[in-house]
Amino acid sequence: MTNDSPSFPRLLARTMRFTLGVPRGITISPDGARVTFVRSTSGVDRVGRLWVLDVASGEERLVADPAALLAQGEEHLSDDERARRERSREVGAGVTAYSTDAAATRAVFALSSRLFVADLVGDAGVREIPAETPVADPQVSPDGQWVAYVARRTVHVVSIDGDEARTLCAPASEEESWGLAEFVAAEELERFHGMWWSPESTGLLVAQVDERPVRTFWIADPANPDQRPHEHRYPAAGTANAEVALWYVALDGGRTEVPWDHEALPYLVGVSWTPARPALVSLMDRRQQRQLVLSVEDPAAPKEQLEITDPSWVDVVPGTPCWWGERVLTVEVQADSYRLFADGEALTPEALQVRAVLDVADDAVLLLAGEDPVERRAYLLGRDGSLTGLGSGMSAARRAGGTTVVRSETIDSPAPHFAVMRADGSTLEAPRVLAAEPPIQAAPAFVPGDRVRTAVLLPTGWNAEDAPLPVLMAPYGGPHHAEVTYAGRAYLEDQWFADQGFAVVIGDGPGAPGSPSWERAVRLDLATPALEGQVAALEAAAKAYPGALDLGRVGIRGWSFGGYLAALAVLRRPDVFHAAVAGAPVTEWTLYDTAYTERYLGLPQENPEAYARSSLLDLAAELRRPLMVIHGLADDNVLPAHTLRLSSALLAAGRPHQVLPLSGITHLTPQEVVSENLLLLQVSFLKDALGVR
Repeated sequence: MTNDSPSFPRLLARTMRFTLGVPRGITISPDGARVTFVRSTSGVDRVGRLWVLDVASGEERLVADPAALLAQGEEHLSDDERARRERSREVGAGVTAYSTDAAATRAVFALSSRLFVADLVGDAGVREIPAETPVADPQVSPDGQWVAYVARRTVHVVSIDGDEARTLCAPASEEESWGLAEFVAAEELERFHGMWWSPESTGLLVAQVDERPVRTFWIADPANPDQRPHEHRYPAAGTANAEVALWYVALDGGRTEVPWDHEALPYLVGVSWTPARPALVSLMDRRQQRQLVLSVEDPAAPKEQLEITDPSWVDVVPGTPCWWGERVLTVEVQADSYRLFADGEALTPEALQVRAVLDVADDAVLLLAGEDPVERRAYLLGRDGSLTGLGSGMSAARRAGGTTVVRSETIDSPAPHFAVMRADGSTLEAPRVLAAEPPIQAAPAFVPGDRVRTAVLLPTGWNAEDAPLPVLMAPYGGPHHAEVTYAGRAYLEDQWFADQGFAVVIGDGPGAPGSPSWERAVRLDLATPALEGQVAALEAAAKAYPGALDLGRVGIRGWSFGGYLAALAVLRRPDVFHAAVAGAPVTEWTLYDTAYTERYLGLPQENPEAYARSSLLDLAAELRRPLMVIHGLADDNVLPAHTLRLSSALLAAGRPHQVLPLSGITHLTPQEVVSENLLLLQVSFLKDALGVR
């Protein structure tokens, strides 16, 4: 890197952690001839463009370029679209999502709150469809003749040529919406849509959301006191959720409500609608210990298809439930394993932990799974029971019409690699990856331990004769998220911290992906198992590098649950952890959302001791170590009140600490200057706190 080159922290933000220029949102046409995807033009370009890859020739064609479609050159997003992107952690611009018809000949997308349709097979290009604005989450009908979209919480349909338009569902109040996913569905239940076309294109299943029962929170911008606070309906643990109903709405406007016991099953988890089969509607109880799947052929009279129960919680597994021929696929717990079932018959071995169903065809099912918790690979399960791993390291895939697109990433690869496996058995190295090449190479070492997966990163050029290194723990540490993986690109930020003079230790303890019993170890206690996992990771690292780690100087940093864990570490175990940086931490679980918190801690009215065990506020008087707390003041996920309440408790106890408020920043920090200086300030704080030169 030259003196004129940006710093690594700046480059990390500019490249969105080196993800820009990487193909995503892949769709394969049913005949296997075309692959549609989103990609920017370089590793520093945030504007997503729509591309089509011809599988036979290997040629890529640019289909939709926002720069050519937007004369003003600037996007204008509605509040609903901003919320959708925040929930899906989308920080890009341009084309970020799209929908295709069943044949994948047309794609529709919203751009600057306007509606566009692109021709994916011919030379008709892209044209705007007249529509009510601001457009959010447009979905094209399977026959390609209609587009459904949401504008101002109202569901509209418009013909593909724009000649005919109809309003299907309009809210009766400001607190009501149609066709959108409510907060907890998008944030915690993996459901990002609120409407689903029938395979015959004659109507849609549409979610109706009434937020009147949900408590109102206010997100203010203290840096701009002349602006009104933003009203945010936030269902905190133990309080009321939004009321969600599901309707079948015909194109002529006729409606039929899909009935179920809403009090017993308040969560609409997902809808799957396959040609020639009834829609599958997945529901869940408030405690998330019971999942009921309805088969909806007649919307007025749904039938119970299957039920899954678990004394801890039922996992929401992407892609399931779904039809495979005449059988329904689910992922359920058996013999301490997440196994794929078809109508009660286990299809995958106990050793393989199934994480998602990616695609289903007549001859095979494409899975995301792994035997090792740090591995998530694509597997092809055939009708004959054969199981074939695809790609290497960390992989994922899509499959249709005999064509399979595989994405692979390894410890040594600077970027993901894509390959197209054609139906004739030949392989095409495509689509192209245009990501920036990182200026540093991460070198994580996986160390042995009992069950806590641990990775260690040392300064570049370090050798065993050097003085012992201060330690920096860098966990997430929360449920259902792994930091220790076989993807080297995931460790670039950690390697940069190591190169500042630290031994960086990353541990995935109880609650992180693993066996069901390992993940459920945090049931009714989000604090103790997670913290003990970090201590175990530190001990494993010290054992693997005897004399190399200075256990008298141990810092810890993290964001979100990792921020909670960092603050918890110095409050509960100051004998082990000597300084902490807590970013956007949850500090009081009664202030976090229902679906996440109650899954692990139960209802606060029923399990107050679980919430007390997991809270940080009552520990404030125990602080003896340096603590920096960072929080975006526009965060509508982990509300700024978490940090402010902790700071107030620390102040009341007379415990010095630092608080760094970020004006206008949400739970994400994509801004270059903010991201760069956040890393630099953390390094400076940790070096001062740990006495590092």
